[in-house]
Amino acid sequence: MLNKLFAVFYVFLIAAIFLFATPAWAADASKGAKIFSANCASCHAGGNNLVNATKTLKKDALEKYDMYSLEAVKNQIVNGKNAMPAFGGRLSDEQIEDVATYVLSQADKGW
Repeated sequence: MLNKLFAVFYVFLIAAIFLFATPAWAADASKGAKIFSANCASCHAGGNNLVNATKTLKKDALEKYDMYSLEAVKNQIVNGKNAMPAFGGRLSDEQIEDVATYVLSQADKGW
C-alpha cells in the first residue's frame, strides 16, 4: 500500500513539473528588452515609430495592420519592410524570438 502511495505521488510530481515548468527554449522578454534597446529603440522608443508615426508598436496599431502575432512581428524583424532594415542576418533566431516576445508583451502593457 505504501509503495502505491509513493508511486501515485511520484506520478503527480512528474506531471506537475511538466505542467508548470517553463521550457528552456521559451522566448525571454527580458533578453528581448536588451536586444530591443540596442537595435530598435532608436526608431521605436516607447513603442513609437519615428519614421511613420501611424505604424507604432502599440497594440491598437499592431492589430490594425495585422501585426499582432508572434509570427508577424518575427517576420517583420527578419525581413524588414520599407524604411525598416532586415535583422535576419544580424540577430539569431533566438534573439528575434526574444525581441518579438518583448514587443508583444510591451504592447499588452501599453508601452
